[in-house]
Amino acid sequence: MTKAYWIARVDVKDPERYKDYVSTAKPAFERYGAKFLARGGRAELVEGKCRARNVIIEFESMQHALDCFNSPEYQAAQAIRQTVADGEIVLVEAAV
Repeated sequence: MTKAYWIARVDVKDPERYKDYVSTAKPAFERYGAKFLARGGRAELVEGKCRARNVIIEFESMQHALDCFNSPEYQAAQAIRQTVADGEIVLVEAAV
């Protein structure tokens, strides 16, 4: 099975409420076997535009990544995130 990666780039506007997003999203990530490879931490802009927070999450497959994103649990978290942060999420299938 080909792994897939959820890449999120985020500027958090309300750090306290962002914690609500994280706790609400946690059950979806657990349910779909998400493995956090990078979460925040130092980032070095070498080209283009950057956001303050970058997250890379590994899933067993693109289907797992899509199912996680579309799950009721994550959709509830997304509604919170969209009010407290700006960003982008892209799902990428690993090259074999």
